[in-house]
Amino acid sequence: MRFLERERAIVTKLLPGLDESLRAVPLMDLEGSHSPGIQLFRDSGGPGLVVPVSCQGKGATALDALRVQRALGSRSPSLAVATTMHHFSMATLVGLIADGEGLEWMLVEGVASANRLVASGFAEGRPGAGILSPSMTATVGPEGVRISGVKRPCSLARSMDLLTASVMVPGAEGAGEELAVALVPAGSEGLSISSFWSSSFLSGAESDQVTLTDVLVPPELLLRTSAPAGQLDELQTAGFVWFELLMTGSYLGAASALVERVLCNERVPESERVRLLVEAEGAMSAAEGIARRIDEGCPDESTLADSLCVRYCVQDALSRMVPRAVELLGGLNFMSSDEVGYLAACSNGLSLHPPSRSRMTSPLAAHLADGPLTIA
Repeated sequence: MRFLERERAIVTKLLPGLDESLRAVPLMDLEGSHSPGIQLFRDSGGPGLVVPVSCQGKGATALDALRVQRALGSRSPSLAVATTMHHFSMATLVGLIADGEGLEWMLVEGVASANRLVASGFAEGRPGAGILSPSMTATVGPEGVRISGVKRPCSLARSMDLLTASVMVPGAEGAGEELAVALVPAGSEGLSISSFWSSSFLSGAESDQVTLTDVLVPPELLLRTSAPAGQLDELQTAGFVWFELLMTGSYLGAASALVERVLCNERVPESERVRLLVEAEGAMSAAEGIARRIDEGCPDESTLADSLCVRYCVQDALSRMVPRAVELLGGLNFMSSDEVGYLAACSNGLSLHPPSRSRMTSPLAAHLADGPLTIA
């Protein structure tokens, strides 16, 4: 089986026409701020990828989704990163369906059937803040919850149909506060989008600023998690496992695009080509192990800890693979096109997503000593 053939085959099966459409567009066009990638993803039915068939989705397993993200990353890193945030949100909503309460199944079915895109307004990107720390303030009133705050960067900012945002609300039992997820329609009064992402890298992900000013969210669009701020419940645990898994696959895909160029170059010695192949496929196999655990049942705290270990392990693998691939491709390839340098720079992005290895050192050490896992 040729390199990336398995991953691209699952894209063809679940999202017909997408791989061919992406391949027909030059990489640097896909990565620009006016990229057609997100619309091509939408047109192929991508928003319903991880939604069950019973809710009019594609019914992809975690293993399928991982392979899809690697394939997309090899065609357009921006698209892979942006859609990971959508899938992370959808996996959380799908988890709520399993509880059998509320109208969450209608929301999920609506996203899948109408190919709507869901952006994530969690606290990613705020220096010094944990990913579970709400970035929005909420005021509860008789009509629902009014939310204010800023999310930057926010992938899919200009193409989203819904925004998910974490907020603290009074507990359902009347004691203390608990974390909730608000679903905010993109057309809501008080929601605005402005430019933020000034880098030329990954600009196709539409990572701009979303500002909420006293936006009303009705009670039916507020999903309670029953977890205090900074702590994980089962649903959040599963969501973050999905996040780590798919983001790992996305950046591995970007690096795989470089590896693929080396493997197709017969002037590169076989020993060097095989060395890169082993490194790339070894990293993917580790990620596939996490995906299979998700598919076996609801991932627990141990799965989350292992998904973080795999993510950091893949970061290290990328730090070896990418410079070697660039060196083997040679100066002529580097100088004659922006693609090699661009892919090399994008591949380093995995280390920039929370939670960083440095912030998770103490929590992982405590978990190793049989303590509960916290997300820094």
